[in-house]
Amino acid sequence: MDVTRTTVPGTGLIHQFGTRGGQRLAVLVDGAGRRHLLVYAAADPDAPAQTIVMERDEADQVAEVLHSRPIADRLARLERRFAEMTGEAP
Repeated sequence: MDVTRTTVPGTGLIHQFGTRGGQRLAVLVDGAGRRHLLVYAAADPDAPAQTIVMERDEADQVAEVLHSRPIADRLARLERRFAEMTGEAP
């Protein structure tokens, strides 16, 4: 996946993603911390076909689903590994 980050003066920071299949999407983080998920159509790759605005907690929930493993599972794995390395009980 190709990822680019660009500061948009007066607007925020935009993270643009291009998939191996040629699809494009972006996440714009505005000055208020809202996340705007932008989905582009193949017909016009410069203008988003769909925009979904999310508050921070909503974006966190979507990010949790997109992770390959939930944060709680990854944290539990790290705790087990630390216990193994130090010989301490978890």
